[in-house]
Amino acid sequence: MGQTLTGLLTSVRAIAGRPGTPAQGRPGGGPDQALLAALRICGDHLSALAAAGPLTDARRTRLIASIGTLTTACSTPGADAFDALLRTGQQALDSGGEAEARLALALADEATALRARSKGAWRLRGNALDALGRGEEAITAYERHLALQQNTAASRDVERRIATLRAAGDRIDEALTLFRETAGGRTDASGAGTEASGAGTDASRAGAAASGAGTEASGAAARLSRHLPAAEARAAFTDLVRLRTAEHGAGDPAVRRLAALYAEHRRLSDRDPVADPLLGGAEPIGVTGLRRLVAGRTVCLVADTPRTAEQEQRSGSPLAALIEGYDLVVRCDEARHTAPAARTDLHACTLRGGTPWKGPRWDRRAGTRLVFGDPLPHWRLALRSRLVPGAQDRVGDATLRRPLHDPALLGEEAGAGPASTAYTVLRLLDFLGTPARVDLIGFEGPAALSPREREWVGTRTANTDDTAVRIALR
Repeated sequence: MGQTLTGLLTSVRAIAGRPGTPAQGRPGGGPDQALLAALRICGDHLSALAAAGPLTDARRTRLIASIGTLTTACSTPGADAFDALLRTGQQALDSGGEAEARLALALADEATALRARSKGAWRLRGNALDALGRGEEAITAYERHLALQQNTAASRDVERRIATLRAAGDRIDEALTLFRETAGGRTDASGAGTEASGAGTDASRAGAAASGAGTEASGAAARLSRHLPAAEARAAFTDLVRLRTAEHGAGDPAVRRLAALYAEHRRLSDRDPVADPLLGGAEPIGVTGLRRLVAGRTVCLVADTPRTAEQEQRSGSPLAALIEGYDLVVRCDEARHTAPAARTDLHACTLRGGTPWKGPRWDRRAGTRLVFGDPLPHWRLALRSRLVPGAQDRVGDATLRRPLHDPALLGEEAGAGPASTAYTVLRLLDFLGTPARVDLIGFEGPAALSPREREWVGTRTANTDDTAVRIALR
């Protein structure tokens, strides 16, 4: 790799530093000056890599290969050097590290100079600024990308990232407002005690220490800003919380609120709000999306019973064939008998108990996962704690968390007692009104519904099939 790196660096210097290189569009069709500038930047990065010694990182090896492709494109008439430039910038970001992020930003600057209306160039610039912790500048670049992007579906992750960066900045603004509102006119209790006792040397020292902490907190607040790079903002925010806690104590209401803002800022800085309420690349789905998902499709709710699980796993069994024939297979709550690999198109569960976020993680693969629960903070915390990245493609949003009692959906009174998850799913599907058919399979014995729920099912049952243990609702 040493000779290859040296040879590539020689080629880059030869092209980027070649005197009299014709500009793009002139006879001879030489590279544009922005491309030559990008090559010179790549050459500087290659020089730094060469000086650092042997390469052992596969990601940097791929970056070098990408620079080689860009070099070839710049020296080949008719080649698409612009796309090669964007790919090199993205490969720099994928390599990780601050130096590579700075390289990506420099290449993005040349790309936007070359084509000011390139949505890919503006997204690369936003990603690079984001990687460097320059959130407010990243938002501006992301917004330029969105203004050029016609495909709204392709823009959702950018929109979520903008929302994350803004929310993190808002936490800083709220913390500074809180500090200004509580900093003036507060008398520390230890200082008051010192004056009352008249001779409290230790109290005097404590008061002096608190006064010093207050002065340092003012300095930390003066440093803190949403426009700072992320690492600097995090350090200043940390200092502010630490010093205010030392000054007024952890039990102070304003300190508790400040600590909560700090925790929220750190969470937003560490990951997108895809974890609130979504996680790991899952797409949010609401009432309208779920209605489209089930429209015109046959749906079966399969009970988690030993008998049903045994028949479903038996090769060639009638029940296995029956279940496989449905468009959507729905399973509820934690599986105790169903095989881990059993098909699950929609998994629904209900949060129960005082600490529902402490339950087992939802790692069973499902196309869509619906989580029913109240109150809203417990529901959000449970999703953050129990969802597993990659275990679902879609997660029901807050509009689907309490379909039985939500006035926008079924709007029932809460006094009827807790409902089973299967019953909640049935009522929701009935409300949506778009499935071609909804069947219950295996809901007998321990899996049976409550009397109230059975009564509701009975009024809507079209027929029963004892052989398949099936109840057809539509």
